[in-house]
Amino acid sequence: MSESPILVTGGAGYIGNHVVHALLDLGFSVVVLDNLSTGRREAIPDNCEFVLGDAGDKELLAKVFKEYGINSVLHFAGFIIVEESVEDPLKYYQNNTLVSLKLIESCVEAKIDNFIFSSTAAVYGDAREIPVLESSSLAPLNPYGFSKAMTEQMLRDAAAVSSLNYIILRYFNVAGADPQRRTGQRSKQSTHLIKLACETALGKREQITVFGNDYPTPDGTCIRDYIHVSDLAMAHVKALEYLQNNQNSLLLNCGYGEGSSVSEVLTTLQKVIGREINIVQGPRRAGDAAELVANNSRLLSELDWEPQYNDLKTIIYDALEWEKIYCEGM
Repeated sequence: MSESPILVTGGAGYIGNHVVHALLDLGFSVVVLDNLSTGRREAIPDNCEFVLGDAGDKELLAKVFKEYGINSVLHFAGFIIVEESVEDPLKYYQNNTLVSLKLIESCVEAKIDNFIFSSTAAVYGDAREIPVLESSSLAPLNPYGFSKAMTEQMLRDAAAVSSLNYIILRYFNVAGADPQRRTGQRSKQSTHLIKLACETALGKREQITVFGNDYPTPDGTCIRDYIHVSDLAMAHVKALEYLQNNQNSLLLNCGYGEGSSVSEVLTTLQKVIGREINIVQGPRRAGDAAELVANNSRLLSELDWEPQYNDLKTIIYDALEWEKIYCEGM
């Protein structure tokens, strides 16, 4: 394990915060950089350093790199709402792509060795082959996916002419919450299906809308590969350990290789709570692919990673229990 602290941008957000906890649990020293535009200050553990600021502030980055002796960066800071990216694309290219450009540029200038990038299966669009391989062609359906694909390419090109090594992790659908109930999704504007379903189950929402039931899938609703956020967090730890011990870069899908439809998720939730919730049928949303399921063979073979929570009921239960705690604390 490297003794130098790990910089986590966006460490006050949903996935980044779970990774911060996972790193701290294993004895890593962590510095969180977050502008708190969507993340929450109370999510950041007391036993790590916190810097309030923007991941694209090159002057601040240079100061942080030098002050803490940073040699590894995990980059989570970014906007993630597909519908919003369709409505306001330039916001996503500014925050996701241009901020990442400045961060990568700063890392190259500071001769940072290791960089892990939070990417997305949205870069594949409507994939022709399921499950999706990392080598599948990229065809994003929305500016969110394009903003991530552009950052991936910038990272590859920068690494080709510098000492920077990277791992790009393409997330499929992340859900659930820390089994120890330390953290979970806090966003009030979440569009994640399982979180919205849990909010509905707890009476925080009157209903949940299924967007489209005429997709070319067995039950007509979209199919996604749901991965527990704590399994994903551990994949980041294993990716960091890989980079610290190897001098080559990787591109990895992060999923279980199994798909569940929207209808299946809602049916499972209702079984977990023992009653029905109010489900409303709506039209398709712009930018939604019919099916996205990961081929995760490369993740399993390259990293010393084994999923611990690969069960839809467990994912939903953890999300629901966190939502109970968070609702009470609001």
